[in-house]
Amino acid sequence: MSDTHTKSHILFKIWCFILGLALLLTGAFYVIGGGKLVSLGGSWYFLLAGLFTLASAVFVFKKKALGVWLFTLVFVATIIWSLLDAGWEFWPLFSRLMFPAGIFAALMLTLPAIRRYQFQSTLSAPAYTIAGLTILGMLIGFYQMFQPHPTVSASGQALPLIPVDAEKQQVNWSHYGNDAGGSRFSALDQINRNNVKNLKEVWRFRTGDFTTGSGNGAEDQQTPLQVGNKLFLCTPHNNIFALDVDTGKQLWKAEVNSKADAWERCRGVAYFDSTQPLIQPTLAGATPVKAVASNTSCLRRVYTNTPDGRLIAVNADTGERCTDFGVNGTVDLLQGLGDGTKAPRFEVTSAPTVAGTVLVVGSRIADNVAADMPGGVIRAYDVITGELRWAFDPRNPDPNYILKPGETYKRSSANSWAAMSYDPQMNTVFLPMGSSSVDIWGGNRQPLDHKYNTSVLALDATTGKEKWVYQTVHNDLWDFDLPMQPSLVDFPMQDGSNKPAVVIGTKSGQFFVLDRVTGKPLTKVVEQAVKPADIPDEQYSATQPRSVEMPQIGNQTLTESDMWGATPFDQLMCRISFKSMRYEGLYTAPGKDVSLSFPGSLGGMNWGSIAFDPTHQYMFVNDMRLGLWIQLIAQSPEDLALEANGGESVNTGMGAVPMKGTPYKVVKDRFWSKLNIPCQKPPYGTMTAIDMKTRQIAWQVPLGTVQDTGPLGIKMGLKVPIGMPTIGGPMATQGGLVFFAATQDYYLRAFDSSNGRELWKSRLPVGSQGTPISYRSAKTGKQYVVISAGGARQSPDHGDYVIAYALPD
Repeated sequence: MSDTHTKSHILFKIWCFILGLALLLTGAFYVIGGGKLVSLGGSWYFLLAGLFTLASAVFVFKKKALGVWLFTLVFVATIIWSLLDAGWEFWPLFSRLMFPAGIFAALMLTLPAIRRYQFQSTLSAPAYTIAGLTILGMLIGFYQMFQPHPTVSASGQALPLIPVDAEKQQVNWSHYGNDAGGSRFSALDQINRNNVKNLKEVWRFRTGDFTTGSGNGAEDQQTPLQVGNKLFLCTPHNNIFALDVDTGKQLWKAEVNSKADAWERCRGVAYFDSTQPLIQPTLAGATPVKAVASNTSCLRRVYTNTPDGRLIAVNADTGERCTDFGVNGTVDLLQGLGDGTKAPRFEVTSAPTVAGTVLVVGSRIADNVAADMPGGVIRAYDVITGELRWAFDPRNPDPNYILKPGETYKRSSANSWAAMSYDPQMNTVFLPMGSSSVDIWGGNRQPLDHKYNTSVLALDATTGKEKWVYQTVHNDLWDFDLPMQPSLVDFPMQDGSNKPAVVIGTKSGQFFVLDRVTGKPLTKVVEQAVKPADIPDEQYSATQPRSVEMPQIGNQTLTESDMWGATPFDQLMCRISFKSMRYEGLYTAPGKDVSLSFPGSLGGMNWGSIAFDPTHQYMFVNDMRLGLWIQLIAQSPEDLALEANGGESVNTGMGAVPMKGTPYKVVKDRFWSKLNIPCQKPPYGTMTAIDMKTRQIAWQVPLGTVQDTGPLGIKMGLKVPIGMPTIGGPMATQGGLVFFAATQDYYLRAFDSSNGRELWKSRLPVGSQGTPISYRSAKTGKQYVVISAGGARQSPDHGDYVIAYALPD
């Protein structure tokens, strides 16, 4: 026997041992995990496949062809099971088939050598053909990894490009959502779907102000404003800049340097020009807008409210403090709140809302910290003097009660932390409301909490008096507080007319469409029966609102078949986790056992809000799909002395968190695998277009790739458009485009508003959590798109960039 033949013989034995070991380990994992899954009432596939795979391993160790035939049986059964279990969806099939296909191909390539070893005919031609076809299928699968797989494909013709009406052309982006109603729509069409491919970066500005990178609320989430030749922006520490809109050159800087420990963010600023005539309401019976002092040297103002409890006004022309506002330009937002107001227990992060001649300010009250927390009072201040005009205290029987010296607002009441909207024709401000403290235990809730928690609240902007309130969750135990700016739109009715409406998306993946005047639903809402959990004295609601005439986004009732993993191994573990938890669909109440909330308190939809194209009556919204598991555990004597710090980690997994003053502490974490991949099938974030005329999804595409993230936090560097969780908001334009940047990878993208096809993207130096804006320079006539890039959520890369794009001259 030659040396070459001997070496080949040894290599063959080593290879068979490696193959057998792979089969042995796979089979053992399947049998142990599959047995556990069967004991929980789950699928029998893994247990049965594991037994046959173990048998296959035994015969491959013995270098017998029967091992190959046994695994062939497993592979064929896996294909059949996968199609029955997952249908024809790409990502579920990829997870189920790619790994066993690799083993099967290796076995087929080894079969001729095994048969030769056993002195049998090699069957080389069929074995190599089958192996080749399997490898070809795997290559096709790898190629398909890099192609987007829309969850809803567009149908029908492209939306026509309608030129901008000269009378309706956008002049300024002077509000957080562009207009006071939060449309996030730019009535500009110089940049359009036909030429966006030519968009180039034209300037870049760096603020020099970074977040600390703690990840516990320290995030750059700003949306700038543009008025005339100035762009106004704020930093994570509330420093304010004015830039030239054409060059990005700094015009002035206002130092604020807010201090908020873990919580550092400024979502935006507000603007008021006292030289412009006041807009009085046209709705019959509406309260007039109150005039303000005109003897001010600070005619145009920019406002910021800080996480450390200040409301600040600066001169929009110079950046100097407006000394006639409050005390030397500052109003103390901590007045009347009582104890425990240090951030991050209490902070203000969303931009203040200019409503007529008042600045309306809400607050974030830290979740799940203590039963005794500062109140969520909403307050309005005079835009010139900073004088308190009115307050709305949601736990006070007289919500507009004026405090006497030494008194405080009611503790632990419902709050409004997200951006608000204003309708000047009604002189009404619309507020998205959160929950009373604590968020996931309601044993201490009062009758007024059951009225205002997790609701849309309409208030008279001049008086602060309630006009109407509409609740979207009863006795909210899921932290489903309304997280976004209500969108004021003209909603198409089925009789062909348009009705002024308030549209809001929720963390529960639903949309509520309300009559702007009455607060009554304009689309069908039913009361869905739900089950209670096992918490004594909890005030469980027997039903929950379900908005059934509008699309549901990412809130389907999960089944075991929806579990996913990058490999069958983590998929099996996710199946075991899923079957181990109590889960009854959307409103699964938390209890003493481990339960699953999907979508979890992070969303669904979050503060990025909706973009609305009034030309075609299309609505665009991004979402994230991150379930949470949750458990309430009785407090021990040692727990009573502890208190959470109020940072954001309480919602993303940090062990048992004491909810001081309640009988329970809470354990929460994301529902994901050991590889830090969500356990349900992709996508984990999408952009959805909804045709408001048909009230149906027009298209839905995955958002973002794993290029700058990956398992265990390791950047994969692969442009795989699986669809990742998103947090900021979209912007739509008259040019038939939807711009978006708040993905886990570092890109600003433009999508065709007709079908969701990606038309353009630009690499950012770091990720973004901001919403793009667009404006037209009065000086040059050029349309710009601007984005803030300070770092994607949970990313280690942080920056201080503001970047502008335009078409070449």
